[in-house]
Amino acid sequence: MLEIIFVFFKLGCVAFGGPAAHIAMMEKEIIEKRKWMTHEDFLDLIGITNIIPGPNSTQMTMQCGYFRGGNIGLILAGTAFILPAVLITLLFAVAFVRYGSLPTIEPFFLGIKPAVIGIILMATIKLSKKGFKNKILIAKGITVALLSLFGVNEFILIIGTAFLGFTIHSMKNKSKKLRSLIPGFLLFIKPTTVSISGISIFWSFIKIAFILYGSGYVLIAYVDSELVERLEWLTKEELLDAIAVGQFTPGPVLTTATFIGYQLNGFIGAITASLGMFLPSFILVALLVKIIPFIKKSKTLSTTLEYINAAAVGIMIAVTMKLSFSFLFNWRYCAIMMVSITLTYFFKKISSVWIVFGGAILGYLLNLIG
Repeated sequence: MLEIIFVFFKLGCVAFGGPAAHIAMMEKEIIEKRKWMTHEDFLDLIGITNIIPGPNSTQMTMQCGYFRGGNIGLILAGTAFILPAVLITLLFAVAFVRYGSLPTIEPFFLGIKPAVIGIILMATIKLSKKGFKNKILIAKGITVALLSLFGVNEFILIIGTAFLGFTIHSMKNKSKKLRSLIPGFLLFIKPTTVSISGISIFWSFIKIAFILYGSGYVLIAYVDSELVERLEWLTKEELLDAIAVGQFTPGPVLTTATFIGYQLNGFIGAITASLGMFLPSFILVALLVKIIPFIKKSKTLSTTLEYINAAAVGIMIAVTMKLSFSFLFNWRYCAIMMVSITLTYFFKKISSVWIVFGGAILGYLLNLIG
């Protein structure tokens, strides 16, 4: 159990770059270095995670923790991954509320994203070898990648692919029963009070968490709608400050909730907002891991999962391309990205932690020379 805590706390401290980067770091640490599971198992977890709401990379840590240590492993892995980002975000929130500004730390993070892209690229290549099992899945994965590049919502792509795979297999087997893979969730229910308290903050964020599909950045739209427009607890300027902090901290971007909670009601607000944002993930993953064996035993559902996996790889390809485009015309970032790719490919036992730290240092030094 101590190994689970160590691995995911370490990842939580350096997990910059969004869900795709987090998953790539997990792949390197859990499969390449520690061999807790196979690439096929890992890809199955990615595919299944995409059908429930919440932060996908955080839910992946929980599933990997369960795979390694059962229910206790699930709780420990998720908590260890989330905790560093929550604590760092809380420190920023305290500094912001007390001094009215954030520490100038952006120069130290200039090299992190290009370094992370190298990690994502190599993980995507490895996973594509397992996810693209035949020509149909290759075609589907490429189609999803192209649609994602043109702005089609990730959740729509995943569910559409799942429905296609389910339907094709059902038709082949002359099955006339099509069942929904996802339960319905209650959307926004108006709280009994709009006063700012720990309970009302918790209620607002737990509602958001239960309907949060797609990128973690979708949180921004929901918070704007719920806390800025409807409840008028925040101004748009305060929301932008919270978003800025999310860019500087490792781990899930949803720890933006911690910053907002502290803005609204101090430490109580930070705690209740964080609980409201992440508690649903623990509940949903704990339920999900119980049905994974059933999914794998069912030919129809396992075929559907193969389609979901291909779509997930397609989305990772699109994410890698989107992130790479922003660095193609800057020689410093390109250099860091190539160093990251080289290290990841030729030195498989090097932890992604050192690659991220190396990218940060190299980015800072290259920035100094102008």
